[in-house]
Amino acid sequence: MSDSLKVKELLELNNGIITTKDVEDLGIHRKILIRLMEEGLIERVSQGVYISVEAIEDTYFTTQAICKKGIFSHETALYFYGLSDRTPIKYQLTIPSGYNTKLLKDKKYKFFYIKQELYELGIAETKTPYGKTIKIYDVERTICDIVRNKNKIEPTLFVAAMQRYVDKKDRDFIKLHEYAEKFKIEEEIRKYIEVLLWQLEIQENLWIG
Repeated sequence: MSDSLKVKELLELNNGIITTKDVEDLGIHRKILIRLMEEGLIERVSQGVYISVEAIEDTYFTTQAICKKGIFSHETALYFYGLSDRTPIKYQLTIPSGYNTKLLKDKKYKFFYIKQELYELGIAETKTPYGKTIKIYDVERTICDIVRNKNKIEPTLFVAAMQRYVDKKDRDFIKLHEYAEKFKIEEEIRKYIEVLLWQLEIQENLWIG
């Protein structure tokens, strides 16, 4: 098998991402990447990181190809879960404290730092509109995040997201409480949920009546 075919095969196995180290681990000279770029098959997205042109349009996917520890969160996660209809102006991600990425200086992104033990809480996976797998915090973690950062979120968006969560059939209050305890916001979460459930009960009673 030729070097080009080996690299193309690895690209497919890695969901369209390849690094200089990947190529060298195959015993192939890194100049093969330049050749593939000249052929229009891959593009360089960061130092030592290349991606197939088929995946270039998928910004969510390429973001995590560059920032491997970035987990989509906050308003971006709300949008993915249908808790907000508003397409986020900036891609919002959470990264562990001390982690560095070249995207920090890019105004298209907003990053939230958190300590390692809380960084790993609630990591899940979802599909982008282009069908690629990305890492995102689950719904309950997302609710905790927006409650913790409610002063940085537009009030109408915050209230709508909380209401939609309570309306969800697959909501998981047990998991939400477990997460809230770890973030030490259980009282705040309980207050919001109780009020929203009370409002929901009134609406349902009015409808039945």
